Parts: sequence; C-alpha cells; structure tokens
Amino acid sequence: MKKLFIKASFKFSLKRVINPIVFWGYKVRGLHCKSDILLWDIYFTWPHKVMIGANCVIEHHVYFKHDGPFSEGYSIIIGDNCFIGSGSEFNIKEKIQIGQYCLIASGVRFIDHDHDMQLGMPMKQQECITAAIFIGDDVWIGANAVILKGVTIGNGAVIAAGAVVNKSIPAYEIWGGVPAKKIGERSESINRNK
Repeated sequence: MKKLFIKASFKFSLKRVINPIVFWGYKVRGLHCKSDILLWDIYFTWPHKVMIGANCVIEHHVYFKHDGPFSEGYSIIIGDNCFIGSGSEFNIKEKIQIGQYCLIASGVRFIDHDHDMQLGMPMKQQECITAAIFIGDDVWIGANAVILKGVTIGNGAVIAAGAVVNKSIPAYEIWGGVPAKKIGERSESINRNK
C-alpha cells in the first residue's frame, strides 16, 4: 500500500513540474489561453489555430486537430468557463466556435467537413466540403455525440449521448438519436421526484 502511495505522489508531483513546461511550449507555438490550464495528454496539430477561454477544464486525451490550409486567425475557439471531457476530438478544416459555460462530455466529436461522393473518382481524391460549426452558450453535449459540418446549436440546448447531429438545433431544445431529432425542451423547473 505504501509503494502505491509513493508512486501516485511521484506521478502527481511530476505532472506539476512538467505541466508548466508543456503549457509554455504550446504558448510559444501560438496557443492562446486567457488563463493557465492543465494540459496533460492533450494534443494539438497547430497550437496557433486554437484559442481557449478563461477558467476552462480540459480533461486528458483531447485532440485539437486543425487540418485546413495555413491561414491567419483561430479555427478552434472555446469560450470561458467550458468543460471538455476526455477523449473528445476537434477535427476542423474551417472553424468551430463554442460559447461560454458549455459542457462537452467525454468522447464527443466535432467534424466540420466531409468528402464528396461522385462516381468515377475515389472519394479520398475528391474535394472536402466544409462548413463551420457554431455552439451557443450554456450547451450540454452528451458523451460520444457527433456534431457534423454546418451545424449551429442554439443557447441552452441539450444533445443526448450518442446523438449524430447533422442539422441546426434551436435554443433550449433537447435532441437525441441517429440522426438527431427533437425529443423535448428545457423547462423552467424540473421535478426530479416524479
């Protein structure tokens, strides 16, 4: 038992030493953060394309992948006070913008592009079709949901776990399923004792 405690303490101490080094390494490469965040086992293809707001919590194994052409400005913008769960992926060619106070559960995927599917040429060689993704304030996206190109999710909306969202969602609605469709609306008060 004592050995386990010593190992855990050493690992925690090592993280506290390495995290500032990793963080400032990303900052030098262009990552913009409004405040310091814990960056342990988080991956960036191009840190200079990412802007993270203040007071965000980003769990381990989150992948920020900008796959578009070189350009000025940010392609992945996360507002203040957001939570992003472990294993989430931002696969972005054009742009994604997430508002404030959003909850992104583990394993959520954001993909703002897909391939054309015309016959006569392999799909891999065809042009990608891109459209930006916009997420409003106070949005909750459940575990393993997929948000596809061109989607706008309104303020206060809820996306159920495992949903595949391929069209825009109005504010304060609850959507779920594959493909996602409206399954309810948020109300002023919910009686959880029913």
